[in-house]
Amino acid sequence: AEFPTVAFKACTQQQSRNLKQSRLPAATAPEEVLAGGACVGADCLLRVLANYSRSGEVKTTITVGVVGYPNVGKSSLINSLKRSRACGVGAAPGVTRCLQAVQLDRHIQLLDCPGVVMATGAPPAPAPLRGALAPQRLRDPLSPAAAILRRCPPKQVGGG
Repeated sequence: AEFPTVAFKACTQQQSRNLKQSRLPAATAPEEVLAGGACVGADCLLRVLANYSRSGEVKTTITVGVVGYPNVGKSSLINSLKRSRACGVGAAPGVTRCLQAVQLDRHIQLLDCPGVVMATGAPPAPAPLRGALAPQRLRDPLSPAAAILRRCPPKQVGGG
């Protein structure tokens, strides 16, 4: 009741309008529906958001921030709920560069933001190791690769 959880799969279709949504709940959807390109679980998530926009009998406007690590599907979630390409998406991190507001309906606004990567460890891991930079954009890809290899047990890297 305090922290509702919804199973959700974003749409993977390439079209720009009328992105397909499956009406089946994600928990009971068959494998072929989950493996397809349609969004699954949107109805339940939209109901949760609509409930937050109610204050007693009065509908209020809410703004919901969609936050998370880089390249986990924040923009895809928004596009799936909107059923159109409101936000740019891509396979590499860094497509979303600034905060963007998307009006879902009269009462719900979603905020798409760039991925959030917290500095962890002492010293903190460099940006490529935290997923904050696309590997293609690195000037020196060997240093992050060497850092990853230092963190892995030799048996795991050698396959033996």
